[in-house]
Amino acid sequence: MSKVDYEIRKLQKRVTNGGMDRREFIKAATAMGFAATAPALYSHAAYATPKKGGVYRMGLGGANTGDLLDPGENGDTFMINMNMGGCRNGLVEVNADGQAKPELAESLEPSADAKTWVVKLRKGIEFHSGKTFDADDAIASIEHHRGPDATSDAKSVAESLGSIRKDGPNTLIFDLESGNADFPYLLSDYHILMGSTDKSGHIDWESGDGTGSYVVKNFEPGVRAHLVRNPNYFKEGCANFDEVKITAVGDPAARMNGIATGQFDSIVRCDLKTAPMLEKKPGVSVLQVSGTKHFTYPMDMRQAPFNDNNVRMALKHGIDREAFVNTVLRGYGSLGNDHPISSNQNYHAGDLPQRQYDVDKAKWYLKQAGLTSLDVEIAASDAAFNGAVDATQLYSEAAKGAGINIKVNRVSPDGYWNNVWMKVPWSACYWSGRPTADWMFTIGYKAGGNWTDSFWNHPRFEKLLVAGRAELDEAKRNDIYVEMQTIVRDEGGVVVPCFANNVDAASDALGRPDKLAANWELDGSRSMERWWFK
Repeated sequence: MSKVDYEIRKLQKRVTNGGMDRREFIKAATAMGFAATAPALYSHAAYATPKKGGVYRMGLGGANTGDLLDPGENGDTFMINMNMGGCRNGLVEVNADGQAKPELAESLEPSADAKTWVVKLRKGIEFHSGKTFDADDAIASIEHHRGPDATSDAKSVAESLGSIRKDGPNTLIFDLESGNADFPYLLSDYHILMGSTDKSGHIDWESGDGTGSYVVKNFEPGVRAHLVRNPNYFKEGCANFDEVKITAVGDPAARMNGIATGQFDSIVRCDLKTAPMLEKKPGVSVLQVSGTKHFTYPMDMRQAPFNDNNVRMALKHGIDREAFVNTVLRGYGSLGNDHPISSNQNYHAGDLPQRQYDVDKAKWYLKQAGLTSLDVEIAASDAAFNGAVDATQLYSEAAKGAGINIKVNRVSPDGYWNNVWMKVPWSACYWSGRPTADWMFTIGYKAGGNWTDSFWNHPRFEKLLVAGRAELDEAKRNDIYVEMQTIVRDEGGVVVPCFANNVDAASDALGRPDKLAANWELDGSRSMERWWFK
């Protein structure tokens, strides 16, 4: 294939995936010398614009036998795809540009100080059961995640939403404790999805009743799910498949084999060792999107030896980040700097010196802790992230030069997030990240948060967290978040070796938008809503 033919194919693919209209295509093709045939070339590609039909088969990891349809209990990709991507919606969604856009909300209007927000709801939206969505459903759905008895993983986010009252059946008023310019993003949390209330105001989450693009037909936790199209879905051009079948496949190699042999139409989290080989297979595309996902090693700062910052700093200098990116990520990522804000986000502290692998500094910090060597144990499973066990062994080998002996305890992937993470003093972990600095710090670093996995409690950090939300001056806000990243980097209890690209795979029989969302795998975990068969 010549270079010109290749460029024409690229243009046609953009048409197929909805990223270029007829006028743009013909203009570009004409400039390349295809004036006479441009209309026909466009027509050849345009037939595959979104259409209905087909059974979409997904091979997903992150499933557990204890999974629930209650979105407050969801924590990994299988249930996020099924709940947020399929059977339910939030008030707000994050688009492919990382922007918070109204979903079940119609508009969100702040007061001058961003402390009061008026949220207008879409009218006439129906749940799968036929009930019409209203303000009572929205309030009950949010209140589910907070209060003394709440067990939701979004408790810290929900509690930051302030008091809520309704003004008629389709208007909510949020009164926050302090201003928050990023408030709309909080309503896009994949836990805070809308359920339908009964006459007593109770939501039966396990019924699966939602407003989403698909209706739950069958669900076997940790095994599979079967969904069918919602014929009354309110988003035009979405919910294009007749059915969606999701299979839980914990082993990355098995997922790769499944899409290579045609068992699946899409998979998440390719095995990075073999992704280049899969990319060469006809009919399959490897999808790489850089975003906010990062791998971490959180320490329980309440427990010795992790309660000593000198020990934490020794461990941060004892990891070879470049080897981590090159060996574990195979180049599909970038260096981490022991804080959770990526280089493509607003307020990233780009001027902070990149922490390097330095055994002499690690030894120095151990000496400050009164130690000549250190023996610690870390739990790891590939449920934490693809290749986590091998990656942690790599960390262990690198740290030996500083006199740090890390025993890697390989644990079962089933139930990892419930039985290991935040239950043992040190473990492997991954975060998808969040679109804003405030949201990431609130859900993962706020004192007392149910996902604050280092059990971090820093008075200055807490003060800055509140101040950053309310600050509307961009320069001052930037200074606040840079200081917060610096504090986490130099005093926090989390080693962040890298930011990892989302690397998934999909059949070329699928059409998809020209730009994919990066906040979660497979187009923000919404491929079943946004994609189609050509």
